[in-house]
Amino acid sequence: MRNLFLLLIAATFCQTGCVHRRVTINSLPQGALVKLDGKDIGYTPTSFDFTWYGKREIRLLKDGYNTRTEMISVDAPWYQRFPLDFLSDNFAGQYLSDHRQFRFELQPRSAETPTDVKDRANALRSEALHGP
Repeated sequence: MRNLFLLLIAATFCQTGCVHRRVTINSLPQGALVKLDGKDIGYTPTSFDFTWYGKREIRLLKDGYNTRTEMISVDAPWYQRFPLDFLSDNFAGQYLSDHRQFRFELQPRSAETPTDVKDRANALRSEALHGP
C-alpha cells in the first residue's frame, strides 16, 4: 500500500503543467497601431503573450481617427491565484490557455477648420517662446 502511495505521488510530480497567457487587441476599423505600455506591438488585429496579470495601457493610433488610450485589466483566473498558481503552472498535467480579447471602436477625427489650425499654431508658438 505504501509503495502504491509513493508511486502515485511520484506520478503526480512527474506531470508538468503549462499556462499560456495571451491577449488579442482588435479595433474597428482594423489596422490601427497598438502601443502596449508605450511600446509598439503591431497593427490590429494583434496579439501578445504576457507573464504577469494586472493593468496595462493600450493606445490605438490610426490616420483619420482620434487616438484612443485605455487601461485594460487582465485579472488572474481562479487557478492562477496564490497558492493554486504554483500547482497549475507546474503540476496541472495539461496545457492551460488563458486567452483574453479586447475590442475598441475608433472615432473618426473631425475636420479642422483653417481657424482651428491657426489658433493651435499660435498657441504652440506662444508656448515655445514664453513657456507653458
